[in-house]
Amino acid sequence: MSRTSSSHGIDALNSDCFCFSLDRDALAHALDAELGTPGLAALMHERCPTLFAAQPVFVAPQHLQRMAQVVRAVESVVALPAYREQVLASAPAIARVPAAGGPRGVFFGYDFHLDQGRLGLIEVNTNAGGAMLNAALARAQRSCCAAMDAMVPTRANVAAFEQRLVDMFRHEWRLAGHEAPLHSIAIVDENPSAQYLYPEFLLFQRLFERHGLRAVVADPTALHWHDGRLWHEDLAIDLVYNRLTDFYLELPASAALREAWLAQAVVLTPHPQAHALYADKRHLALFSDAQRLQALGFDETTRQLLLDHVPHTEVVNPADAERLWAARRALFFKPVAGFGSRATYRGDKLTKRVWQEILDGDYVAQALAPPGERRIDDASAQAMKFDLRAYVYAGQLQWVAARLYQGQTTNFRTPGGGFAPVYSSVDASGHALRQGDGDHASYVFLLDDSSNVQALPHALYLTLARHEASAPLLAGQELRLADWYVRLKDGEPEAVINETYQLLHVDAQGHFESAAAPADSGWPTPAERQRMRAMLFESEASTS
Repeated sequence: MSRTSSSHGIDALNSDCFCFSLDRDALAHALDAELGTPGLAALMHERCPTLFAAQPVFVAPQHLQRMAQVVRAVESVVALPAYREQVLASAPAIARVPAAGGPRGVFFGYDFHLDQGRLGLIEVNTNAGGAMLNAALARAQRSCCAAMDAMVPTRANVAAFEQRLVDMFRHEWRLAGHEAPLHSIAIVDENPSAQYLYPEFLLFQRLFERHGLRAVVADPTALHWHDGRLWHEDLAIDLVYNRLTDFYLELPASAALREAWLAQAVVLTPHPQAHALYADKRHLALFSDAQRLQALGFDETTRQLLLDHVPHTEVVNPADAERLWAARRALFFKPVAGFGSRATYRGDKLTKRVWQEILDGDYVAQALAPPGERRIDDASAQAMKFDLRAYVYAGQLQWVAARLYQGQTTNFRTPGGGFAPVYSSVDASGHALRQGDGDHASYVFLLDDSSNVQALPHALYLTLARHEASAPLLAGQELRLADWYVRLKDGEPEAVINETYQLLHVDAQGHFESAAAPADSGWPTPAERQRMRAMLFESEASTS
């Protein structure tokens, strides 16, 4: 690691650590062999050669934890009946489907800027791409020195993340009221093979197939609505993983999907209501307005958390044109229904022609929140910019990735840029790394009555047990908790040394309450034990 011995802190690492963490041979192997998609590495190199950065971005633990707090604060606003009533009253009618209690929507993306310790939530998206690409990237990381050993994602970390992704889709299916298992998924986008992130669609297809689900990648025009079901050729579709930017299914191409959704004959995730509640940029004006937050009845802590971390935003009104033009150099302008950084403008780059387009359109003006900077070599005087994307489901962080770029916005076109792993002393979900002594570590699993197994970061379990965090998705459940003490070799699990089990009750608020040790019937079945070993040791156990 270059020059860090005389520097301290995260900013010093982002400025002075030039070691490559990406093993490109390992990445190609992960794409073609481990993930079972031969030729994908070549396709990705041809289609999007600047998709992955060679170096990580370093983020302090307190900032990852603060991101999780901001996410929970936004969720508390969206959960308020007065907010939902106000938003949905002016949204398209399709946004009022489904009723409360249905699917939450997968892959929310909370995008943050972090500069010299100042953290700002710049927007929320409801079909954020890149999660599976970041899983592949995490599989191909290598440590450059002992100081990085604890920061590099382990195979167990990545396997647990991928399992959470599959569990998320199955949970969406159950939230829609289905008791029978989920069988089929359509990954839907307009002309998907032409999309820049098409390789990710293939990764998702293989992920679903590895977990026993039939999966297709399809244009919405390839879907057909008849006999009360949504079909792709001869396959009846249970769930649609929605990557469309036709957020309210208004285009003719979305007609079959719209009919199926209105008839509630398919689970659509994310869905129009999620977009209306979270992704309209006008909501940022509310999140950064003290008086409106107070009028909705939020406590001082929540209000201040949002005011401190959401840059001041206002809806552009032509009546304010003179004031906004004068202040433009400190503002960033975004279309209220925009996506992918399209038609967004830094105020200091505006021309009079573009300014008129902004006044004639639906835009918000947001106070500039500078992105972070990451130097990628010792010779270059110009640093790369970066933002942070938190992948979120039901208010919980699943993974955090960085995006390196140059220019006004993220673009995946900058040599040396692209998705970058986030390195910290906590893992990508914002929780502490393995609880261990260097040679050993504790791994925690939750088991329910249906023999589902879910990996749980040890530090997250501690915060749940201490009531410092909650897990509302588990509210009211009786669970078994397995804590495996594991010997490590080269940072990877080698052998299970000890196993302890206890019963857990999750109260109505999602807090953990410990109960007695389980009776004999509460110990894991052979199938549950094999599942835990597969998650811990990955391929060796999963293929046995």
